[in-house]
Amino acid sequence: MNGPALQERPSASASWRIALPHSAAAVPVARALVRTALAELEHGADCDTAELLTAELVANAVEHTAGDTPIELVVELLPTGCQVEVHDPDPAPPGRLTMPDTKDPDPWQEHGRGLLLIRALSSSCGHRPTETGKAVWFRLPVVPHQWNPGATG
Repeated sequence: MNGPALQERPSASASWRIALPHSAAAVPVARALVRTALAELEHGADCDTAELLTAELVANAVEHTAGDTPIELVVELLPTGCQVEVHDPDPAPPGRLTMPDTKDPDPWQEHGRGLLLIRALSSSCGHRPTETGKAVWFRLPVVPHQWNPGATG
């Protein structure tokens, strides 16, 4: 075969929906679910970026919503990429997710970069109201499989 080999992508979508505790313990669970979903299907979305952005969404939902209502993680894998949504009970939209800040974040602050990362690293992002609050989401495209003539396997 001449040229790079193309990795086959799933032709149908697959999705997962899981309730997570309204606590910091939800972050590593969400990361693991996204990592497992992308790896087991050999999906072509960037797993590291998906994990990072998922962790940001879940951490924001835990930090910025009150109560102990579970947070819901929805992962949808499509032939063209993946979409991750985090549902929380607060109907208020996330601060400036789709509108860039006009000032740079303070380099000495521990917070304030999550939404910037989501905007910068995803192909698209947004939020929508739900019956019980809101869903905040991001999408990542499939990354073309890199041909590596020195790799074995």
